[in-house]
Amino acid sequence: MTDIHAVVSRPGPVESEILAALGDSFEVKRRALPPVTLRTLEGGQGAPVLFLHGRGYAGTIWAPVLAEVARSRRVIAVDLPGFGHSSSPPFQGDDRDAAARFFVEPIAALVRELDLAEASIVGHSLGGLVALELVLGGHVRPPKLALVASMGLGPWASLRSRALFRLGPERIARTLVALGLPRDARGDAWEERLARLEAELFAVLGGKAPPVRAFDALLPLVGPAYERSLDLKRIDAETLLIWGERDPVLPAPIAIGAAAVMPRARLVMLPGLGHTPHIEGAARVTELLSSFLA
Repeated sequence: MTDIHAVVSRPGPVESEILAALGDSFEVKRRALPPVTLRTLEGGQGAPVLFLHGRGYAGTIWAPVLAEVARSRRVIAVDLPGFGHSSSPPFQGDDRDAAARFFVEPIAALVRELDLAEASIVGHSLGGLVALELVLGGHVRPPKLALVASMGLGPWASLRSRALFRLGPERIARTLVALGLPRDARGDAWEERLARLEAELFAVLGGKAPPVRAFDALLPLVGPAYERSLDLKRIDAETLLIWGERDPVLPAPIAIGAAAVMPRARLVMLPGLGHTPHIEGAARVTELLSSFLA
């Protein structure tokens, strides 16, 4: 008998507001896939699209894109192991391969459970790395692959970003909330709402140590990050790379290099945006992704 690690949690007020905005056409589910339980947000009908978020976030961070794409596609946004409202086992060891399996294997199990072997995939940062592993590992044969500021495309990451992640963006967010410091104003209603969701998700205490330890193994303080640059030429899916021109975490040359190697890749650079273009420029990224996936 396999142990199942569970998590008891409820959406915060901002996430509840976003779920309400999505309406009854979306359903929140908790799926037991031993040894974890994964929360999914599912809606729409048609050819499937799987959405994978970055470190510290949850599937709801894709809300405006989900609402638009679900008009013609079946969409599934999952909380990665240990983040959002998904559980995770303890992370054993500190090697990068074990860290990759920590995040990838539960999502591969979800792919089998929901028959998503032919699904298109959208991934941001850590979620992009998981998407790459799913494709290169033969778990998914996506007709379309969208990578938003994705990890895994090269061994580089700025020293600033390595220090930030080791210190912990979640810890920084909790400090800002405790001090009552205001957040930057955003451009439209969705951008403002997603910025508040980001703060809410990062400010939740507890339950995050295993995925953070695994993430630290993927992106160490010194040395190369976990990456699959030598295998990118094997990805034959139609690919869209979306990158913030001012990304301080994974600088733009990473995307330029990957686009040059991947057989069917197109790169869109977004001026003035950083590592979370789907939050900072929600309307523009929603338009790009919905058009690409149509």
